[in-house]
Amino acid sequence: MNVNIIGSRMTQSKESGYVGHVEFQYEGHEAPYEITLHSKNAKDWSYSLIFSKESGSEEDILAVEERLEEDDDFYDLLVNAALQSLPRQEG
Repeated sequence: MNVNIIGSRMTQSKESGYVGHVEFQYEGHEAPYEITLHSKNAKDWSYSLIFSKESGSEEDILAVEERLEEDDDFYDLLVNAALQSLPRQEG
């Protein structure tokens, strides 16, 4: 897959559910992206996609957005990167 995960983090609480952030570089695009993920149950996810540092081209972000909508493997890769960074619960 033509994506490089730069970093990820996720938190979980009863009030907010799961909130994750993944910063990634998409091959051939100058600017890196950050996707924010949210789910109440860690099954049904919503997301928001932005440029993580400086703005890139609108054409590039629209292409990534389209891929997120059409390619479940790509979307799952980003969700799993965030889930893997979830701190382990003690006890």
